[in-house]
Amino acid sequence: MVAVRGIRGAVAAEANTAEAILSATRELLQQMIAGNNVKITDIAAIHFSATPDLNAAFPARAARQLGWEAVPLFGHLEMEVPGALPRCIRVLMLVNTALPQDQIRHIYLGETRRLRED
Repeated sequence: MVAVRGIRGAVAAEANTAEAILSATRELLQQMIAGNNVKITDIAAIHFSATPDLNAAFPARAARQLGWEAVPLFGHLEMEVPGALPRCIRVLMLVNTALPQDQIRHIYLGETRRLRED
């Protein structure tokens, strides 16, 4: 049975520059699809959020740079919470998959690993 599942991921950009934001996001997206054996045609949509200190580029642009032209993309501004991880990009990728929920691999790179302990 195929169901729509959410794959979560996060990465921290090294700086508030377009290249740092896009490079970090491309790496995260590529690891999310590789880690879950996702075909681009199985992606239903991707939601991106970024902390308010990242405004040099839209993270969603990284998906277009990867050639994902038909995938619906949506960007959000992350809430500004005191003590939150700075320069953080979060992704929720919705995919059509036969994987059960407990077999989805959520990908947290670098310092974002502390956001999710499992």
